[in-house]
Amino acid sequence: MQRIVYRTSEKVKGFAWLLMISFALWLALSSKLDLQDLLIGGVVCLIVSFFSAHTYTKLRLPPLNVKRVLFSLVYVIVLFWEIIKANFDVAYRVIHPRMPIKPGIVVIKTSLKSDIGKLVLANSITLTPGTFTLDIIGDKLLIHWINVKAEDIDEATNIIGRRFEKYLRVIFT
Repeated sequence: MQRIVYRTSEKVKGFAWLLMISFALWLALSSKLDLQDLLIGGVVCLIVSFFSAHTYTKLRLPPLNVKRVLFSLVYVIVLFWEIIKANFDVAYRVIHPRMPIKPGIVVIKTSLKSDIGKLVLANSITLTPGTFTLDIIGDKLLIHWINVKAEDIDEATNIIGRRFEKYLRVIFT
């Protein structure tokens, strides 16, 4: 078994990014912003980042920069919007008298090269109600779709995957 050695600069960058991201998350979830809460949040984030930095480095994520962070924020907004739209679509199908569904399994193709990018795409598809990623095989994803609108791989890819992939391509390339 080959042991991978990471440079100190990679470890420091991983630690710094994890600290910033976890502290931003702490601030977003905190109900109070007084000094005591900020100090406790900072200490907890320091400890978590210290013990998790090696995992961040092992994931071989692309280096973070302002462009990737901005695209990530936009991606989260797009993902939440798609989840909301899909929830209304599925709710309509549930309350409609004839329950208009045409379930099936389709294959979509991705141009993402990194495994972590494919994983995020698969999870994003699964998070939107009405679709569920069954498997990832190379550059193809096997999707269960509650209402199959297209069986052609290119058309299904455009309907299901492209809305996420255009952001993920920038984030994970």
